[in-house]
This record gives sequence, C-alpha cells and structure tokens, in this order.
Amino acid sequence: MRWGEKRYHSLDFYLKETFGEKVYKITLNGGMTCPNRDGRAGKGGCIFCSAKGSGDFAGSAHSSISEQIAHGKEELTGKRPVHSYIAYFQAFTNTYAPVERLRSLYMEAIADPEVKVLSIATRPDCLGEDVLSLLGELNQIKPVWIELGLQTIHPDTASFIRRGYKLSVFEQAVRSLRALGITVIVHTILFLPGESEERMLQTIDYLNHMDIQGIKLQLLHVLKDTDLAGEYAKHPFYIPDMDTYIRFLCTCVSRLNPEIVIHRLTGDGPKELLIAPQWTSNKRTVLNTLHRYLKENDIWQGKEYYG
Repeated sequence: MRWGEKRYHSLDFYLKETFGEKVYKITLNGGMTCPNRDGRAGKGGCIFCSAKGSGDFAGSAHSSISEQIAHGKEELTGKRPVHSYIAYFQAFTNTYAPVERLRSLYMEAIADPEVKVLSIATRPDCLGEDVLSLLGELNQIKPVWIELGLQTIHPDTASFIRRGYKLSVFEQAVRSLRALGITVIVHTILFLPGESEERMLQTIDYLNHMDIQGIKLQLLHVLKDTDLAGEYAKHPFYIPDMDTYIRFLCTCVSRLNPEIVIHRLTGDGPKELLIAPQWTSNKRTVLNTLHRYLKENDIWQGKEYYG
C-alpha cells in the first residue's frame, strides 16, 4: 500500500521516508506558562487542560533541556536501539517567553546531533514577529514543526472550552509559519460537548483547505482536577464508546486530505488522572481495532476526500 501496511499517512511512515529510520519523540518542559492562565488571554487555562498544561508526559522543568534529552534517550534506548529523536516542547505554551530565552532553550535542544527535528506546541496568538524570526532562523538549521491547538472551528465550542482566540488568529499564524517554510501541525479534539458529527466534519473539511502538513485527532479526555471534570460531574455530557469513536474516526480519516500526515488517532492520558473514557487507557487495543476496521471496510485516508 502507499503508506506501507497502514491505510493512512502515518507519522511513522513519514519519518522513515524522510530520515530513513524510525525517529522517536522526547517530550520536554521549557518551564513556561500560558496566556490563558496568567490573565493575558484568560485565567484557568482551557477547560480540559491538566495542571501540567497538557505536558503530563513531559520532562521536569527543574532539569536543563540537555538533561531532559539525556533522560529521554536513556528510557528509550533501554528498550530498543535508537539513533534519531524529535525534541518536542510539549508542556504549556512553548513560545510564551522572551525571545532570547526561547533561543537558548531551542538551541540547546538542536545542538544534540541525534535530534533531527525541533517540535514546538504553542498557541496561534503567541507567535509575534520576533518569535517568527527566530523560528525561521532555526528552520534553516534543522526542521521546525509548530503544533497549534485549534480543537474546533466553531466559535460557541471555542468559547465553552475557553480557547481564548478567534479563528482569524489561527489563519494568520498558519500563513506566517508557512511563509517561513515551517511545518504546521494542528491539534483537534473530537466529541467536545455540543459537537455533532456534522460539526466535527466541518472542522476536518476546513483543515483540508488550509496549508497544514500534519494533524492530531484526539478524543476528548476528562481528567481529574480540571474544570471539565467539574462540568462532567454536574452535567454529564456524551462520551462515545470505543466502537462509536472508531467508526467516526474512520469517517474523518477517509475525509482527510491524504497529503496531511496523521500524528495521532487517539490519546492515552495518565491513568491516575483519567476519569473518562476509561477504554482509552488501552491504546494498543484501540489502534488494533481501528486498523482492523479500516481494512474490513476498505477505508483509506482520502477515499471520501477524492469523492
């Protein structure tokens, strides 16, 4: 098949095609916060965001970036031979700091010869001209990926989750990053409260016509100590079972532009924090079921996109 054994354009396939070998991600913590927490854009963060700013698997901000990378390598090479890595700044908003501090953190990461890619999770409203200039400079040294948390295109849902910026801000960020040749990856959350299948597919269709190179599709997780958990306790909202999620996820895959690399199809939040849905804690079972469903129903990425 076009993408090896899988029926979609997976990140693993893309990395092997690009670098000639499997590349592993090391999650890093640059010790930043978020404008949606400190009052610039809002307080409390996005409604679903954990206390660690979605960096529950990231390293410790008390360690240097080099120390975090060394620790990540140690954990990975203890299980398998590994020679190539993605330095992934995951926790909170990773362009939300003075540009010279960002330069120091990023340069420390890409100075490691085994780091092949610098990947940065951030918000579209935290990409000022000075930050963009730095990212463009770094992209000339090693590939830079910017992950933007869009979640949904619908204003009412964006307001409910306290995203804190308008869709036009996202669109400008994509244009600015692509003008620099930087890879853009977009994070979406499926089955947010109030989102019908039609509305979720509208987000997919919208992204098909944006100049993006990657996407993360993830089911909404309810985690302990988040405002979403409080909402769920007071007013339980619909969360699909595994079969329903896989069926709809496969609809999304078939609808998705096949040039877009799929970085994630599910999620595995920390088991000690996960309230719902509990079935997502067994990621291997979810993915195996997904792959079987795609094959049995002759579904592949882009089948519906091409009509």
